[in-house]
Amino acid sequence: MQQYNSLRADYKFTEEEAKILKDLQPRMEELADQFIDEFYDYIWGFGQTAQFLKNKDIIAHHRKKIKEWFINLFCGKYDMPYFMYLYKIGEIHVKIGLPTHYVNSAFTFVRTFVLNSIEVHFHNKEQHLKEINAVEKIIDMNLDVLTSSYREEELSKFLSLSSFEKTILSGLKKFNSYVNLFLAGALALVAFFAIGLFVYDIYLLFFSDIGIEKGILTVLGSLLVLWAAIELIHEEINHLQGKGFAIGAFIMLAMAALIRKVLIYSLSSEKVDDLLIIGFVIVSLAIAYWLVGVKKKANSV
Repeated sequence: MQQYNSLRADYKFTEEEAKILKDLQPRMEELADQFIDEFYDYIWGFGQTAQFLKNKDIIAHHRKKIKEWFINLFCGKYDMPYFMYLYKIGEIHVKIGLPTHYVNSAFTFVRTFVLNSIEVHFHNKEQHLKEINAVEKIIDMNLDVLTSSYREEELSKFLSLSSFEKTILSGLKKFNSYVNLFLAGALALVAFFAIGLFVYDIYLLFFSDIGIEKGILTVLGSLLVLWAAIELIHEEINHLQGKGFAIGAFIMLAMAALIRKVLIYSLSSEKVDDLLIIGFVIVSLAIAYWLVGVKKKANSV
């Protein structure tokens, strides 16, 4: 906790600002109940809040602690015990597995609520700006300390590994980045061949006896494969930028290739058995694609 000794200095937080916050405390105490009600309306919108606030007793305890924290935000005394108190709150968040983006989002509400309450009581421009600066700094310092628990948890997990385990972990990360780059290159190659296939089908349509109906369906199938390949490249770019792996895009590419087969085979009466098998596989892939989409949507709520 040595870094918290210089926290106030890093944020250029002064004793005058501490006094300004202390002077705001009576007004904020009056607003505490309103704050709690609106805060809960806000966090219930996260979708997974019920996972952490499972019953009435936990909710009542949590409301009490949030109210205490809110009033204590304007205590005027921001020393080591105060920051240790915040750090312990952060440790609890880590222990229960609360995502950091929930904490960050909740602080957006806190900031907006406090600044709006200050705006309502605006009288003197100079004093108003001082109050805003003091509030912004104390909220940022609170968020800094709370999220530091997450950073130290991640660091402690890494430091607890042996040197051999750290070497393996670092090597796997590098290997994973190389594989992702290789995959991106391979997808670009697939897209190149898909363009070639599309051009070849256009050639057959105009310069062979393939037949207009079959030729058009073949071209449409190739175009569908090309579209799916481009979509897959787009998803891989997102993955390289840190987003999740889009298994749905691979399923979509497989469906596109099979649909192309169906378009071609649909003109042949000798391919009925093959069409039934391919149709069954397409339906299975469509169900898998739907399940992936449902899971992705549920995780984003």
